[in-house]
Amino acid sequence: MNAVEIEQAVSDLVEGEFDADAFPFAFLEAFDNKSTTIKRLKSGESNKSDIGGVLQTNNIHILVCPEGEVNAALNALQESPATRRAKSKFILATDGAFIEAENINTGETLVCDYEDLPKHFGFFLPLAGISYTKEIKDTELDRNASRRLQKLYIELSRSNPDWGASDRRHDMNHFMARLIFCFFAEDTDIFHGENFTSTVEQMSDRDSSNTHDVINAVFQAMNTPKEDRKLENIRSWADRFPYVNGGLFDGSTETPRFTKIARSYLLHAGRLDWKKINPDIFGSMIQTVADDDERGTLGMHYTSVPNILKVLNPLFIDNLDAQLEQAKGSPRKLLNLRKRIANIRVFDPACGSGNFLVIAYKKMREIEAEINRQRNEENRSSVISLKNFRGIELRDFPAEIARLALIIAEYQCDVVYRGQQLAIDEFLPLDTQNWITRGNALAIDWLSVCPPTGTKVKLSGDDLFSSPEDQAEVDFDNEGGETYICGNPPYLGSTWQSKEQKADLESIFKDRTKNWKSLDYVAGWFMKAADYGKHTNSAAAFVSTNSICQGQQVAMLWPLIFSTGHEIYFAHTSFKWANLASHNAGVTVIIVGISRSIKGCRQLFDTADNGEILVKDVENINAYLVIGKNVQLKKSSSPLANLTPMIRGSSPVDGGGLLMNRLELRSIENASKETVRKYIKKFIGSEELINGKERYCLWIEDEFVEEVKCIKPISDRIEIVRNMRSSSRKFQTVVMVDTPHKFGEIRQTGDERVLAVAAVSSENRNYLPCGLLPPGTIISNLCFAFFDAPLWNMAIVASKLHLIWIKTVCGKLKTDFRYSNTLGWNTFPVPQLTENNKKDLTHCAQDILLAREAHFPATIADLYNPEKMPEDLRRAHERNDEVLERIYIGRRFRNDTERLEKLFALYTKMSQEKVY
Repeated sequence: MNAVEIEQAVSDLVEGEFDADAFPFAFLEAFDNKSTTIKRLKSGESNKSDIGGVLQTNNIHILVCPEGEVNAALNALQESPATRRAKSKFILATDGAFIEAENINTGETLVCDYEDLPKHFGFFLPLAGISYTKEIKDTELDRNASRRLQKLYIELSRSNPDWGASDRRHDMNHFMARLIFCFFAEDTDIFHGENFTSTVEQMSDRDSSNTHDVINAVFQAMNTPKEDRKLENIRSWADRFPYVNGGLFDGSTETPRFTKIARSYLLHAGRLDWKKINPDIFGSMIQTVADDDERGTLGMHYTSVPNILKVLNPLFIDNLDAQLEQAKGSPRKLLNLRKRIANIRVFDPACGSGNFLVIAYKKMREIEAEINRQRNEENRSSVISLKNFRGIELRDFPAEIARLALIIAEYQCDVVYRGQQLAIDEFLPLDTQNWITRGNALAIDWLSVCPPTGTKVKLSGDDLFSSPEDQAEVDFDNEGGETYICGNPPYLGSTWQSKEQKADLESIFKDRTKNWKSLDYVAGWFMKAADYGKHTNSAAAFVSTNSICQGQQVAMLWPLIFSTGHEIYFAHTSFKWANLASHNAGVTVIIVGISRSIKGCRQLFDTADNGEILVKDVENINAYLVIGKNVQLKKSSSPLANLTPMIRGSSPVDGGGLLMNRLELRSIENASKETVRKYIKKFIGSEELINGKERYCLWIEDEFVEEVKCIKPISDRIEIVRNMRSSSRKFQTVVMVDTPHKFGEIRQTGDERVLAVAAVSSENRNYLPCGLLPPGTIISNLCFAFFDAPLWNMAIVASKLHLIWIKTVCGKLKTDFRYSNTLGWNTFPVPQLTENNKKDLTHCAQDILLAREAHFPATIADLYNPEKMPEDLRRAHERNDEVLERIYIGRRFRNDTERLEKLFALYTKMSQEKVY
């Protein structure tokens, strides 16, 4: 059975009269179980249930229960030893009116009315061997938490429309943050043995009619100091919970009303073991709970810990680790390092749910704990204050979660480094201060969030010093403190920015560059960080799409950054941002760190094919993230080296009148008595060149205009062009109205031999698509071409060396390479070629063409699929690469880093020598 058939079978089951005895077997039958399997279960031969249900080994444990006892039945299924022994994938409980179920492998739960089961049939599709996502086990508990909370959020919003509206969205988000805190607190003994989930289950009616009153009473208790509770008439069963407040329970404790489904989802969420939740992970997972845009792509923008550390380690953690190593055995040096750490601020101006801040906090606590261990002061209070971890976040719920994640991280670190009892004793009540600012980071003055001098941490002698002697010896060079700016801001290329986002960039760049509209949105964060760094002792590092270090954006953005005195002091070259998510965010990113005070070498990180991270200490990293001097390539109208000029193809500007496919060509030929082939030529753009698509165009010389007027199919097409041009709002188009038989922009005669290069092509190919075309081929403006040019030019274009250059300097269209003759070809540095060099390269180009011909009619798309590239073609390209690279350095380059280093050094030399 397929999914459609299963859905129909489940619908048929629900539409019939509910039979408690027959339901388990009818359910299994609906999910494609064989009649022999059902028969053996009915007879008891294979039914292994130990609680009176139906248990199919390796599949599902089903229990039908009396009315109103579904939740208790699901608990019995969860606790059943037989469920575990039989390795059940699912458990399901129903009373014929209500259904609760759980996917044991993923922890995902389902609660619905019995009649709505067909709407949720997809939940059980793994029973029929049909799966949609691959679960990632490393974060499964956190993902389960977010799934369960998401279902609760959706159900509460559905049943409380006023709470789901935009004007009450904050109330709903704040309510969810309170729940998350309660789930965590009950599992970590912060509530001194009291259980929030059990209280809700025991004190609220199964029909959920008073669930909101029970929760409201508990929240009211947490908002009321013990000494004031009699006056507030706190219920006795709620009075057992401690005073929490700290802003989390301030104000109204109103609670949305619960349906039976919502009550069950709350209980499901509360039964997870929240003490195992990682605040550095669960924040961004839970962020999707209330985010309409991200719901359904759970964890898509989750920033994994290893990726976060790619930013934080070279930004400042590595330096702290090195100082810790140097301080071993020296109490004074260890004390100075602790003083330094106490004054470090970490600032994420796009903090989301606080992942970067939490990881930074935990790493710093780890270093502090080692300092304390070496000084025999393990149980001392931490000098690292949460107020030194600041963020800006536009959205309400992530900002709420970011603060909560930091609070939980602080508690968990105290448990690890000081013991659970001390951690619990000092945890409540919560501090009322909140250092996560809600707002638009590109519109807020960052100096107002993190002032230049900082707010000094007030420390007593016991906090920082072990003795007066220690205090006297402290070196206060770090008195002012350091600020480290980090994060993963929204990228958004210029095409996808909203009006509001364009306005954000305009406010930052309008007085600096006239080309600001072409910048990626993330550029605003780099510029703001550079401006902030002019007034503070700070450094910054952000994750970004690699486009800000490619193509025209380099010349637009980086001179502005460098003009503030900042330089690139570390960078990660392009790597896939592959996260632990069911919908993997596979965008290609870079990490760039900037600072005004760089001591020692810069560090350039590269990710090898096997995932290993390689690091190189270098003297300078330029804006293309290449080792070498700072240089910004600019478009050039002619080649820097002694190369054949490359020209963009011709543009029809025709409204479709001059172009046609094969069927349209046949239609013209069939409708005309005259021979029309002499007016028609092959038309090649990127799509045609790469995928072998056939297109044609009218190519009519002036001398034949009167002839074609008598050929109706052609004259009709010319009239389409005339009408399109005459109605255009562009002056340049209107002036061409008198020559509708001609292309709008003509850059060839139509009789030349053509070497074509695709203007746009996939990033997945190892070589740029190019090809030799017969004379008479018309090249589209979506291609570039050499006309009647020596074949050795193709050997250069088709080389790995040239592809690496294009990747770096030309930028991309979405994820595709976007070729440019003025920026890619004309700037490409090539040593002076001898006649023998040209001869060798010509042979290489011929070998590539012959290898392609041997696989006719395979297209370039077929031949250059990296996984299916023919071996003879691969060898021809490798030979071509070897011949060309030996011209540069007498051997093959070891890697792309070395290629780029040589190309930029040669470009710098040649551009300085060239006289324009």
